[in-house]
Amino acid sequence: MAQPARDLEPASSARDLYGVELRRQRQAAGLSLDRLSDIVNYSKTHLHGVETAERLPLPPISEKLDVAFGTGELFQGLWGVVKREHTPRRFDHCLELEARAARIQSFNASLIPGLLQTAAYMRALFAEGEPGISPEEIESLTAARLGRQEILRRDCPPDFWWILNEAVLRQAVSGRAVMREQLAALLPLMETRHTTIQVVPFEAGACSLMLGTLILLTLPDNSTTVYQEGPRNGEIFDDRKTVMQRVRDYIA
Repeated sequence: MAQPARDLEPASSARDLYGVELRRQRQAAGLSLDRLSDIVNYSKTHLHGVETAERLPLPPISEKLDVAFGTGELFQGLWGVVKREHTPRRFDHCLELEARAARIQSFNASLIPGLLQTAAYMRALFAEGEPGISPEEIESLTAARLGRQEILRRDCPPDFWWILNEAVLRQAVSGRAVMREQLAALLPLMETRHTTIQVVPFEAGACSLMLGTLILLTLPDNSTTVYQEGPRNGEIFDDRKTVMQRVRDYIA
């Protein structure tokens, strides 16, 4: 026998709020889940899971729901909050700036950047990084990270410049098949109008950034904020001295 859905708590969970609003809008429009499924081209099972907060609303469902209900950007806005709810708190401010940035530059010492990761690569990282994590939690985290990649598909995306240590490409995360798919996904972005990917070869030797991740987020007003991350910590800097030093480190 199926377990009854839990009571949602929209005041304390963005995911619950999304589900409550979806059900309210659907019922106000007089639509069944089957009919809404036909309109937005998502399965009834997925829509039911979103309504009951058992599943994350996978992109681009939010845009389709806003069109279906004529709600402007209501669900797109709710999805932005849901995404932040499923990321480490230390990264919250970085995500807010990422969404508004005109230019994003990053150096990655050991892993493919989140904005470039495939779903399989993400799942492997979440499974290895959080022993005992449930499959449902892995899928929620994966959906949230995939949602960030919407920024790459904007009509006017930021300018991206990724610098990867050679180890990033050679570290076989979850075996050959996953890495083959991951590396293939990088090829279309190697150098386009808005994206540049460069690799620092092993022969270049040591550098000041090789122990972690550095992200430079430049807003339209030309102000730059630094996010620097190690294995278990992350810090935000926006003071002029630190920003200038990290910019020098990045371009050195």
